Amino acid sequence: MSAQTCSVSVLFPEAADRGAGEGSPEPDCFRDLNLDQVVAAATRGRAEYSLAQFFHALAPDTTTVAYRQAVFRDLEAREARTAVNAFAAGMRTVRGLLRQELDRRYQREAWLFEAAERYARSVVELHDALANLDLRSDGLRRVRDYLSAYTAADEFRSLVAEAAAVREGLAEVDFSLRIRPGRVTVGLTDPAPDYTAEIEAAFERFRRAPARDYLATFTTEPDLSRVGILDRIARLHPDAFGALDAFCERHGDFVHPTVSAFDREVQFYLAYLEVVDRLRAGGLPFCYPELTAGPVEARGVFDVALAWSRAGGSAPLVPNDVRLEPPERVLVVTGPNQGGKTTLARAFGQLCYLAALGCPVAGSGAAVPLADRVLTHFGREERLEDQRSRLEEELLRMRTLLDQAGPRSVVILNEVFSSTTLVDAVFLSTEVMRRLEALGPVCVWVTFVDELASMGEATVSMVAEVLPDDPAVRTFRVTRRPADGRAYADAIARKHGVTYARLRERLPA
Repeated sequence: MSAQTCSVSVLFPEAADRGAGEGSPEPDCFRDLNLDQVVAAATRGRAEYSLAQFFHALAPDTTTVAYRQAVFRDLEAREARTAVNAFAAGMRTVRGLLRQELDRRYQREAWLFEAAERYARSVVELHDALANLDLRSDGLRRVRDYLSAYTAADEFRSLVAEAAAVREGLAEVDFSLRIRPGRVTVGLTDPAPDYTAEIEAAFERFRRAPARDYLATFTTEPDLSRVGILDRIARLHPDAFGALDAFCERHGDFVHPTVSAFDREVQFYLAYLEVVDRLRAGGLPFCYPELTAGPVEARGVFDVALAWSRAGGSAPLVPNDVRLEPPERVLVVTGPNQGGKTTLARAFGQLCYLAALGCPVAGSGAAVPLADRVLTHFGREERLEDQRSRLEEELLRMRTLLDQAGPRSVVILNEVFSSTTLVDAVFLSTEVMRRLEALGPVCVWVTFVDELASMGEATVSMVAEVLPDDPAVRTFRVTRRPADGRAYADAIARKHGVTYARLRERLPA
């Protein structure tokens, strides 16, 4: 296959899959899991690439996830990332040059010529850099092989050779300007001798201080001339400018689609690794998760969005561990409010979603299923414009979630049915639990209904801990143990304003 028809992708093992998920909307789980904040942090300053779409579509299979993980590992090496970043900077310059909108023909051609030279140089430099690296990923090895074929192909070699010839011809262009009121005359340079060196030597002994700079500063705007000087210079040097005309006609569309696609796709990796690098610098671990159909485990997991918002601050994050052994599928998290329950659920949801993208995930180790979708149901405040009650809205959302859930799904539920009575909440939650057990997704359920934690062999209980000597102090540790029955009591106390903190405020010392 020729270089011009070959196509490779660093996101998909099969290049034909490139574009899968293109235009995908933001998943419903993003805001509940604060993944919108993670993606915003990763893509900041990269709007030209429209990278968010790459984060909206999960990888279709474990092969694709492994393919991406290998590319991530290669790009974690300094040499590989330096080479790819240099290439990306060159391509950004190329796009900037091509975006110029100019009226004059030779100015347009000059900017296109500069862009073509920068493009060719960037491609060659990337190829040479990758050729000297021990790449382990199929993705970057395929890019290297493609560049070897592409840079050796006649079309690219012609681009480079013609650009060099045009540059040599333009370097020989000389001209003179005679400016008079209302008139500019363009001519060839007079062959007069240059006495600059002799004059400087003669007056050197009179030098007392650094000479003032009398050089004029010209505009940096791309549209330099409104009087057609370049057109007149071109008439004086028809061969040089004729070669420029011919070059622009033959190579007007010089950026190869595969090179352009790589430039965009690789930004997915570079953008996310910048987030990882910053959090690792603060002492937080990231790992490459194992995709498994067996036990589910996440060690030292933490909320990436929370970590990013606190990066550089003094408040430490408290990591937690999650473990599910078959036939366990549902993790029921209870305990006092503000104790880290929702943060744990959100962190696990982020981990499963990012793992299904092929990204490194927060934690010191992880083994999770490949999710086909991550579904969430977080409690929401009632709004005046809503036509339904809060409970009715919750029930409708829950029905939609259950219709979408399957054995490969990950479901995160947070404080559902908290707007109704305990009796109704227990009844509704029990019905939902039975549906989830039948559907078979992995689920983390934060709830005040302690009864859910002991419904069957598929459920596991975790409890947010407090200091034994002072129950008002949260440790933000969530441990695997039976529910203690305090969750709903704490909710009632908050509802009626009789929590420990409120009573201390109201009662005299």
